[in-house]
Parts: sequence; C-alpha cells; structure tokens
Amino acid sequence: MIRFEQVTKRYPDGTTAVEDLSFEVAEGELVTLVGPSGCGKTTTMKMVNRLIEPTSGRVLVNGEDVAATDPVRLRRSIGYVIQQVGLLPHRTVLDNTATVPRLLGGTRRQSRERAAELLDLVGLDPAVYGGRYPDQLSGGQRQRVGVARALAADPPVLLMDEPFGAVDPVVRERLQNEFLALQAELRKTVLLVTHDLEEAVRLGDRIAVYGHGRIEQLDAPAAVLGAPANRYVADFVGADRGLKRLSVTPVEPGDLERPPVVRLDDPLGTAVGALAAEGSRWAVVLDAENRLHGWIPADAVRAAGPGAPAGSVRDHTRRMEAWLPVGAPLKQAFATMLQHDAGWIAVLDGDRFLGVLTPTGLHEALRRSVGAQAQAVRREEVSLDTVAGA
Repeated sequence: MIRFEQVTKRYPDGTTAVEDLSFEVAEGELVTLVGPSGCGKTTTMKMVNRLIEPTSGRVLVNGEDVAATDPVRLRRSIGYVIQQVGLLPHRTVLDNTATVPRLLGGTRRQSRERAAELLDLVGLDPAVYGGRYPDQLSGGQRQRVGVARALAADPPVLLMDEPFGAVDPVVRERLQNEFLALQAELRKTVLLVTHDLEEAVRLGDRIAVYGHGRIEQLDAPAAVLGAPANRYVADFVGADRGLKRLSVTPVEPGDLERPPVVRLDDPLGTAVGALAAEGSRWAVVLDAENRLHGWIPADAVRAAGPGAPAGSVRDHTRRMEAWLPVGAPLKQAFATMLQHDAGWIAVLDGDRFLGVLTPTGLHEALRRSVGAQAQAVRREEVSLDTVAGA
C-alpha cells in the first residue's frame, strides 16, 4: 500500500534527513517509526502526503507515485493525526469532524451524519459531545476527535505523528487500547511516529527503528526485542528488552497448569479428596458450565471439621480476583500477579476456564517466545533445555 523506493531528503544547507530509504507497508498493516529526535521518522511520514517533498527517489501509495498526484487531492484521501490535534477552536466537535466530508463534496446533512457515526465509533456520544467546542474537552477527548476527523473520508492510509504523546500515561494507555480495537475492526494502513519504544512495541505489527536518517531494523516487535539487528538497536531498545518483550508475548493455552478442580455444588468431601489426590493447597471452583466461580483453600476444608466435612464447596468458596483472558500479554499477567499478590492467576477463554498461569509458567512462556524467534518455530516446539543456555 505504501512503498518507499530509494528515498532521500537533503536540505539546502546539506543536512540529510533520510537517505536511500526503501521499505514497504502492506495493506492493513500498522508500522511504527521509532527513534531519537532528529532521526528522520517524521520526515519519512510527511513525504507520504507531500508535506515534505523528497530530494530523490519515489513514494508510492497504492501503486501511484505521490509526486504525480495533486497534493490537495492526495491529502484529502489520507487521514492525518498529530499530537496537537489541530481542531478548529471556533467550530463544534461535530463540525470539526465533518470538515473533510464537506470538502469532498458531501452535503451538510450527510457530512454531519458521517461525523456523528465516527464520534460514536471513537467512544464519544455525539448527542453529548457533538455540540461542544474543543476547549470544553479533555486532552484525551480532543485526541479522539482528531482520530474521528482523520477517519471521516474513510481513507485507506492513516498517518499518525505522536498521536498520544500529549496526554497523561493513564489516558494514553486507554487511547492506545481503543485505537488497537478500532484498527482490528477497520484495518487501515498506518504509519505511526513515536519516540516511545513501549508504544511502538504495543501498537506496531512491525517496528522501524531509526538511526540517523536510516532504518537500522524493520521487523516484528518480538524480533526487534529478542534479536536486535546490531549494537545500535540493542542499545536503543535497552538492557531491559526482555521485560519489554512481555508486552508482545501472549498467554497461550500451552503455558498453563491444570490445578485441582471442584464443582460449585460438590459436597465438601469431594474437595477434600481432590486436594489430597493432588497434594495441593487449593482448588479452582467451577460451575456446571465450566465457568470460573472462585477458589477454595485447603485451610477452609480443614476448618470445616474432622472426618467427612459437611456442607458444599459453595459454602467455602472464595472470590477469584486475579484472572485474565487467554491471549493477553504476559506483561498484563505479571501486573495482575503483582496487583493481587497472587502466586497464580486464572486464564479464561470467554467465560470458560482454561487453567492457571504461575510465575514459573510466565517465565517459561517468555523463554519459549525467545527460543521460537531464534529457531523460527512455534512456541510449543521449543525445548526449554535448548533455551536455558541462551
């Protein structure tokens, strides 16, 4: 969808912003450009919509050389989101969002209807926010309006320049989550510039790590973190890249342990037998549909009285707070363990209980991920004995 062919940008004073740049962004792919200030990542992005013209080489969008395209028509066909948002302060949120459809020839009614749809898509009720002005919104809300406006013409390509950099960390994480959900639905072709490596790792299908005016490595986040192409990339991603890799390594069923399981309406004696058979200090409690209901500790069973305990599992079940969905990143699993001071967390597929992830399982999942990258195999094919010496 976007292709750079030996692109160089050199300014009259001799400064070279990018040099001999060649790479491609596939349709529906999100590529993050990350690197230090002045490395050329924003220049790269701005050459796509001709806000900056290359000195040599070609930039193509959907097979068409942008240099041969009218710049106004080109820019109206490409979504553009910037850190400062750039909303018109004298126009309402609805009218700001409707700007591009109006420029493309839509009637006022059509444009406003489209704007209302998009505001709803980014989580802003048009009935509540449509009539407000930009200075009546929070920073995160203004950023959502900026995304909605960029999507107003349904562009195949979206350019995003530090889109979440002007908001606090809590709002930034929420916006990133919302954008990932939106991208999963819309599958736009996205170039996103950021100076934040964690953001690049979290959002990108691939990451382009910039040195000065050139890409040092363009690869999947796990590959950049697990196998840096050179010393520069290794230094840039940092000595803690193993921890960063937690963000891009999902929890898989093969990472889980299967603890003793009892049913909610089982007699308490059944829990005694299950715990004794496994030599375990606790059991997971499920209902008849295999939905997680909680857990029961051995202490509670013993406290119920000597001999065959009376009552049911339900009477002694404790609520399960530490859980997450299968496919969630290991970073989320680690954070959940720390938040609840838990030695294990339950993993669910929808409402269905799959197993538990322990600290040992989390560590092994990370080691398998590194080994799978190095050996070009699936995680389940990795022998931990092979990885242990790495």
